[in-house]
Amino acid sequence: MARYLYIVNYSPQGAAGILKDGGTARRVAAEDAIKSVGATLESFDFAFGSDDAYVIVDSPSPEAIASVSLTVAAGGGATGRLIPLLTPEQVDEAVKISPSYQPAST
Repeated sequence: MARYLYIVNYSPQGAAGILKDGGTARRVAAEDAIKSVGATLESFDFAFGSDDAYVIVDSPSPEAIASVSLTVAAGGGATGRLIPLLTPEQVDEAVKISPSYQPAST
């Protein structure tokens, strides 16, 4: 399974839902959605600043986690960015690949 970081930002409607039902209810809702596509929730943390929550998911496919992201966005309560995460071992494999590339000349 591949890991993804989902950076979440709540809309005013989503923030109102958290005020009403609490943060635990949002984590449960996220976990239910994630499980429904065969993925697993690794962590769900609220944050201060420019982002409202950070969610790490193990997903069987990019399509599975993309479906959750689209469903959340369509609900109107939050928007998010999906970022694929690589293990150090995956980076080790990546550096063994030698792409053909010509830099732009200046």
